Amino acid sequence: MIYSQLNQIFKINTMKNQMKIIKDTAKYIFMSLLFFTVISACKQEELDTTAPGKVTDISYKPTNGGAILKFTAPNDDDLLYVKVVYTNALGKEVFKVTSHYGDSIEIDGFKEATPQKVKLYAVDRNNNSSEAAEIELTPMKSFIYIVQESIQLKEQLGGVRISWENPDQKTVFVYVNFNKDGKAYERILSSSLSSPILMIRGLDPQEYSFSVTVEDFNGNKTEKVDVGTYKPLLEQKIDKSTWKVLQNLSVDGDKYEGTLASFWDDVVDTKEVNTDNSYFIINRDENGGMLKWPLDIVVDLNKTVVINRFVVWQRAFAYKNAEQNGVSTDYYYYKEENMKSFSVAVSTDKLTWNSLGTFDIGDPRDASGVISPAKYKEAIDGHEFNLESVSQPFRYMKFSVLSNFGSETNVYGSEITLYGLDNQQ
Repeated sequence: MIYSQLNQIFKINTMKNQMKIIKDTAKYIFMSLLFFTVISACKQEELDTTAPGKVTDISYKPTNGGAILKFTAPNDDDLLYVKVVYTNALGKEVFKVTSHYGDSIEIDGFKEATPQKVKLYAVDRNNNSSEAAEIELTPMKSFIYIVQESIQLKEQLGGVRISWENPDQKTVFVYVNFNKDGKAYERILSSSLSSPILMIRGLDPQEYSFSVTVEDFNGNKTEKVDVGTYKPLLEQKIDKSTWKVLQNLSVDGDKYEGTLASFWDDVVDTKEVNTDNSYFIINRDENGGMLKWPLDIVVDLNKTVVINRFVVWQRAFAYKNAEQNGVSTDYYYYKEENMKSFSVAVSTDKLTWNSLGTFDIGDPRDASGVISPAKYKEAIDGHEFNLESVSQPFRYMKFSVLSNFGSETNVYGSEITLYGLDNQQ
């Protein structure tokens, strides 16, 4: 009996050992095959050292500070890209590439209209490069000179307006230097627009001598040139103590704790407390059962003013967290019921209205729907809008809300402040 049991145990152990040997052998064979496959593939790749043919039929069209190269790529099955190598105006060797589907490359980084040598290479998937195909080209003078030569300054309330022409619509940096009380100051303006209009603010009504330098994205700079002496006009914050709503021309914005008069009471709503609830609430039930855009708020300033800019604030507070006495932990900025876009018109008689423009706070969310801290900071500081020129004198203002962030029930707005010249005759 014992012998039989021992024999049975021996057979079981023998079978287990045999199975282990089989498994180990199979594993060894698999790893060996994998190793030889990898080695074989590597050797096969190493054997492909044949370079592609040269790039041919090269021509170019000069641009301001560069050129657009046209070419024919070699007919190579594993061609990956075409590369152009050159030395820019700063003496750095740089390159640009295009995929094997492309037949042109734009290069830039040149400053003067002087001959330049560039080389083109075809590169395959094994990083084999063709012989260089060389061409000499002459770019046009850089667009930074076009920008500099077109710069214009104009006195504004509290500063100067600066504009220029940039037909290539490439990013430029304009360094504006000026002196104040014997001290030198510099502002850096940037744009890729074809005809930007930008402002330098915070200047006193005294004479300033201005000079400018223009730089491109590659670091090429013009020489500094003087652009004249300008004296900004005195800018004032328009006092709001005399403002009155014209009820017969305006929507009803006095819903719940909101009032239209809160829009110009010099109290900006915050989220931290619920004691500064300073905003209007335009509710559909108080305005015919629906929000009929535009929603006009017409104000009699009871004086004549001119303005060059204004700032508006959204409602910041939202009722949440009842256990904290209604104090909100989140900003209400950019939520459905806050105003988003609007127009502003002015008048001297309430009959003929002159438009100052249409304005939009914009959608602050990125591609993932996230609102950045910078956008929250913008809402806290107020959304500033500059007019293209100083307005004509006016007494009446029509602020027309054109849209909110999505609500069909309410529209909120906290404050508006105008800047210009107060009490004009």
